[in-house]
Amino acid sequence: MPNKAKQEAEERNIAAAAKCIAEHTFPPKLSGWDFYKSIGSPKYVVAPMVDQSELAWRILSRRYNADLCYTPMFNAKLFAKEEKYREEHWAGLKDGLGGGGPNDRPLVAQFCANDPEYLLQAALMVAPYCDAVDINLGCPQHIARRGHYGSFLMEDWPLIASLISTLHKHLPIPVTAKIRVFPEAEKTVAYAKMVVEAGAQILVVHGRLREMKGHLTGVADWEKIKLVQEAVGHLVPVIANGNILYHEDVDRCLEQTGCTGVMSAEGNLYNPAIFTPGHPESWRLAEEYLTICDELDTKIAYTRGHLFKIFRPSLTVHTDLRSELGLANSREEMWAVAQKLKERLIQDAEASRLAEESFEGRVDEQGFPILPHWVAQPYFRQPMPPQDQKKEQTEEVSGATSKRTADDSAHREDEEGVAPSGASIKAKKIKNKKVKVMSNLCRDAKCQNTFSAKCIHQRCKGCCRLHQRDLNSYTCDSHPMRAMLKQQQEEQKQELTKVSSEALGSVAMEGMSSSVALSEIASSDASKSERCTIL
Repeated sequence: MPNKAKQEAEERNIAAAAKCIAEHTFPPKLSGWDFYKSIGSPKYVVAPMVDQSELAWRILSRRYNADLCYTPMFNAKLFAKEEKYREEHWAGLKDGLGGGGPNDRPLVAQFCANDPEYLLQAALMVAPYCDAVDINLGCPQHIARRGHYGSFLMEDWPLIASLISTLHKHLPIPVTAKIRVFPEAEKTVAYAKMVVEAGAQILVVHGRLREMKGHLTGVADWEKIKLVQEAVGHLVPVIANGNILYHEDVDRCLEQTGCTGVMSAEGNLYNPAIFTPGHPESWRLAEEYLTICDELDTKIAYTRGHLFKIFRPSLTVHTDLRSELGLANSREEMWAVAQKLKERLIQDAEASRLAEESFEGRVDEQGFPILPHWVAQPYFRQPMPPQDQKKEQTEEVSGATSKRTADDSAHREDEEGVAPSGASIKAKKIKNKKVKVMSNLCRDAKCQNTFSAKCIHQRCKGCCRLHQRDLNSYTCDSHPMRAMLKQQQEEQKQELTKVSSEALGSVAMEGMSSSVALSEIASSDASKSERCTIL
């Protein structure tokens, strides 16, 4: 039975590929180095980034020397099955419009998947409009673990081989792959060889482990990338990914790894001109990006997220505009914030010039250049304190206060990204903790955390709860305070009951007064009648 199902799936794959080839014209399918040369031998590559490497950003990056761009990562199953998902992530696909057209090439479309048939169906839909389809084998996020894709396929080599080989066999354009490394160099090399043997025509190697993400990102291992390059570089081009913070890092990476190109993700997000020398003013990049967004009608959420990253060093100085940008719900409002910030940054730069302030040769404690806040520059995540240090800090806080409130605990979790360590907290709970990374910053001026998109107060969990207490209103569904809300509802119910009782009492008193008045009138009439009778 399994063989029969496999045969039927293969027949469906053949039919789907034949239909795609019959409806569209494709150039001869090339492999390895021939394919790489056919797309211009790209040296500078913009990474696939969910909701961030959209068309407008790709256009901006290409203006600053990006040779090759990847689309954001798409879910292959959703892309294949749901038209709404396709329209949302690849507008105009049903009308035969591919990405940004000839101005958006060379282009690689990336998918995450764990089912070869769905992957092929999705890949065939975009094949006429891109140069290759990439399989994401490196996503380390919790959603990838739940969905069983990305780097959480690293232990399932047969499935990975099936995904790649299915596209290699049936897709009319090349298939590529993006991987992460294992702790063991030997296993990493064996893994890379398996991926290439399965049919990957370009291999991107991110030199970090699956566990290295967020505050635990750490430094990418270029030595392991070099070993992969030496093992399979004669068969397919190998592109290095990781540690590209400044333009100078590009040549340093190429020299140390021997790779043919470098891929930038976060470095590109904070400085889309990373593939050009120098550090342009952030407001210039923002204006250029907003102009592109106006032409393409880019989603507001995408635009806002990019502006927060471009302006990040500036918004730590001009914090009032940070909240204003977070509240902007149209490009007109974003333009207004960008213009305000531009004026201030120009003034800051002029004041620095008049003061003869120099940043040349200045470095921080780690040896990284110190740059003025009005230019584009990389963002460095602050490392988390060691577990024992966090425990000591927790004990100090516990000693200073008799009891810490739930709101304080929630606020601390948001600041550190994980719950406080302690024997009472199981590792499993920490492991399964859902962490949402947003580009919008909390409206509390003293807070550096991001707020949930569903929070009506646009604050992080801790700040939102404190804000609800201040307002004495517990209406945020994203950060509910059920006990306080229940107490408030009980108080309102009691108040309503009290008011109702008083109202009923007032009505009763009025009724009694009316009865007395009527009785007095009746008695008066009776007296008059008696007097008339006597007379």
